[in-house]
Amino acid sequence: MPLLTRTFIKTALVYFMLALLLGILLSLHVSNSLFPVYIHLLVFGWLTQLIFGVVYWMFPKYSNQLPRGREALSWFTYGTLNIGLILRAIAEPLQASQASNLFGVLLVLSAILQWLSGVAFVANTWQRVKEK
Repeated sequence: MPLLTRTFIKTALVYFMLALLLGILLSLHVSNSLFPVYIHLLVFGWLTQLIFGVVYWMFPKYSNQLPRGREALSWFTYGTLNIGLILRAIAEPLQASQASNLFGVLLVLSAILQWLSGVAFVANTWQRVKEK
């Protein structure tokens, strides 16, 4: 299993555990402002990251020279996804509790980073989706 796949999957498992912990806090009614973070940790941290890692590993070869596409682009995908997710996890509850331009800008930046991650993933994976 490639290092990048292991990194994606292990990071996904960490986010899964964090999301479950956050779910416990939400059930105790600690703070409703954490609900969007909970959803993002589950959807982008756990599911999306797990999918990206498995796709990188298991999809058909891109070519003999680049069997998994451009590795640097895949690391870019990993970095932008995680930086965006961490920014969101920090800025979202802060914006909900004390709205400010700074937290708003951080939320927009986090969304842009996650979008860039998706674009990079699609760009690197598109040619690997082919007929037998």
